[in-house]
Amino acid sequence: MTNVKHGFEPEIIEVPLGAIKPGAPLAPTVLSTPKFRTILSSVAELGIIEPLAVYRSNQRAGEYDLLDGRLRLEALKQLGRETAPCMISTDDEGFTFNRQITRTTAVQEHRMIRATLAKGASEQRIAEVLQMDVRRIRERAHLLDGVAPEAAALLKDRQVAPAVFSTLRKMRPFRQIEAAEMMTAANRFSSTYAEMIYVTSRPDALSDKAKPIKKVNVSPEELARMEAEMDRLRQDCQTVEDTVGDTMLSLVVAKGFMSRLLRNENIHGHLKRHHKDSLASVAATMEAIAADNRMPDRE
Repeated sequence: MTNVKHGFEPEIIEVPLGAIKPGAPLAPTVLSTPKFRTILSSVAELGIIEPLAVYRSNQRAGEYDLLDGRLRLEALKQLGRETAPCMISTDDEGFTFNRQITRTTAVQEHRMIRATLAKGASEQRIAEVLQMDVRRIRERAHLLDGVAPEAAALLKDRQVAPAVFSTLRKMRPFRQIEAAEMMTAANRFSSTYAEMIYVTSRPDALSDKAKPIKKVNVSPEELARMEAEMDRLRQDCQTVEDTVGDTMLSLVVAKGFMSRLLRNENIHGHLKRHHKDSLASVAATMEAIAADNRMPDRE
């Protein structure tokens, strides 16, 4: 294990805001959104809970390229702060550490609220800062109570409806994991889909606290056939997902290599002057790779 490369340097450091260089400017409309106002209020009252992710610039000594935390950086600037707590990435390719997912998933929100509570903030204070009902804060704080850690890990980076976790609690841990795998394979994370998995679960897969499922006009043979079809679908989806994962890994490596090449001004300038169509095609392909599973307006 001594040869495993760490994704970040071990220490979180304070970096001057002027030394952090974002990749692209923010659209003016972003600063007027409720999401940014919530982040601004949260940073003002509670500070930075999740450090920014940056990479030491290879071209500008003492400067850092921002990989994650664009809105937090802007909030710190508007609040007149001088530095930001940062994790230093050992890789300049933001895709490699979940650039494609949103930080505002239900599980992420749960963890941030728990972290804030651990720092001594009250539920009422968090609700005021985030402009949320205190009951919702309480629900988010206990979102994963009774949920198998393996199931939570499978869903942590997904846009899962909070009600899904209430449905998962009605099942035993092994069925929760199966349900999370089925939702991930089908890329469906709605409460309706989770309820469908719950309804088609065998009695021995349900928790002791689960209410008896209302009987429907489905024969045992039809139910057995549905379960067999769902199991085959899950296996087929898992096989496809494994294949796509290998392909995507190769594409990400290739994209990272091309990104480094195109950051060379001489190479980029030559392609722009003599192979403009090819450059546009490469750029479009790289964007398509980066856009896979990307969630909009990521923080």
